[in-house]
Amino acid sequence: MGQSWPTSCSLYGVYTLRRSLVRQLWHCTCTKIHEMNISENISNDGWSISSALGNRTNEFMGHLLRIFAVLGALALLALSAGLVLMLAVGHWLVKEDSLQKAGAIAVLSGNFPARALEAASLYRGGYAGEIWLTHPGPPSDALTQMGIHYPGEADFNYQVLRRQGVPAKAIHVLDAPVINTSDELDVISSALQQRSGASVIVVTNKAHTRRVHELWNRFDSSRGQAIIHGIANDRFDPSGWWTNTEDTHQVIHEILGMLNVWAGLPMRSTLHTREAVARNELQAPPKFVPVVAQESSSKSDD
Repeated sequence: MGQSWPTSCSLYGVYTLRRSLVRQLWHCTCTKIHEMNISENISNDGWSISSALGNRTNEFMGHLLRIFAVLGALALLALSAGLVLMLAVGHWLVKEDSLQKAGAIAVLSGNFPARALEAASLYRGGYAGEIWLTHPGPPSDALTQMGIHYPGEADFNYQVLRRQGVPAKAIHVLDAPVINTSDELDVISSALQQRSGASVIVVTNKAHTRRVHELWNRFDSSRGQAIIHGIANDRFDPSGWWTNTEDTHQVIHEILGMLNVWAGLPMRSTLHTREAVARNELQAPPKFVPVVAQESSSKSDD
């Protein structure tokens, strides 16, 4: 009986110790499981965040690639359109009519002496019985006051025509001064209107023919028929105009001129009123005057 108490205490101590160990083991196990769950949750959250960031990055890159693809396609389209335009614009500017007999041949100013030579060739071919020359620009007031004759392009064209066998009586100058193509066609159509039912062959450069057509159809067609003709030996190359400086200048000049025509001639000459022509109002007709080469009356002291 005296030994049972220590034995009981020992058993109780062992039981308590084992129970404590079990509790500690269970607590450690739960703690580890909880920590593992937390770590797993953190890993899952991190993966979700990384996945979301990756998806956003991929989505952004996809949008960026699509934008670059669209811009590249637009650039390629613009380049192709530019190449087509560059190849086609030279041919588009050339718009000639079929040659036929007319009442007169009108030589537009510029490109001396090629246009006058072409007019002489047409005259010899029997396409018309007379040649009209325009009178570029009014003479200088200072020179006029001093009695000095300053020869203009009409004087030189006259000399070319005479050397080409055109009789003096067949050459006439449209006396009204002109500055640009619009003025010239205004004066030519006004002279043509005096001859009802007549037509005129207008001689110019090939690259200039489209703009002459456009101006005549818009403002002068009611006064008579114009047959637009480009000089036969024109060196303008419509298929490779950008390879030649002179051809490039012609194309740029004509494109700007066409824009001016389409805009209604905001840039115009002060010599003629195009609004009156557009309303078909009659203007004072130009005078036909023969050109006589002036001989110098002064003698040299040399």
